[in-house]
Amino acid sequence: MTDRDVDVLSRAPLFEALDEQGAKALRANVTEVRLARGQTLFNEGETGDRLYVVLEGKIKLTRTAPDGRENLLSVLGPSEMFGELSLFDPRPRTASAIAVTECRLAGLGHDDLRPWLTGHPEVGVQLLRALAQRLRKTNDIMADLVFTDVPGRVAKALLDLAERFGQPSEAGLHVHHDLTQEELAQLVGASRETVNKALADFAQRNWLRIEARAVVILDIERLRKRSK
Repeated sequence: MTDRDVDVLSRAPLFEALDEQGAKALRANVTEVRLARGQTLFNEGETGDRLYVVLEGKIKLTRTAPDGRENLLSVLGPSEMFGELSLFDPRPRTASAIAVTECRLAGLGHDDLRPWLTGHPEVGVQLLRALAQRLRKTNDIMADLVFTDVPGRVAKALLDLAERFGQPSEAGLHVHHDLTQEELAQLVGASRETVNKALADFAQRNWLRIEARAVVILDIERLRKRSK
């Protein structure tokens, strides 16, 4: 494991509460997983026996409706964790995990982690905090679907992606989200046509510039006001 991997892991909720000695011992149980773009790590309904931390790249969590429509729950990048729900509730996976880009993951089996929850209660607290934050975000998304129009949801989704993946540039904040137009629409919970119309409107107002699987945010304050 490289120094960069160690740094990425140290910022994950699972490792944040540990001192260096504890983190090093826990890292000894980690296995690396490599995925090609579009490759599925696990499917909704499968048995879950480990959690993952993204080391490099992006991965998406999705759910499929009975009629086949796909809902994109979230896009995760370096230091973000997923799969921990089955540690506390060992039922089938509630979502599918699919690589948006080539990515590397750190996997940790539940059987390796459970003893740590007894010997290191601070780890359990951090995991519960991460779950609580995810629940809050889910509640916010549900409220947005009821109370916020599609352009507002698009603005909020772009700001969230910018916070995690944005890179300052001379032109503005470059957000290489790696999502197709259809995936961005799934993330917002709207049709691709409606989302594209909102993006075109933002571009016409000079709030952003649209690029392939990316945007450059030119006026973040205007976008923030539109997201509320």
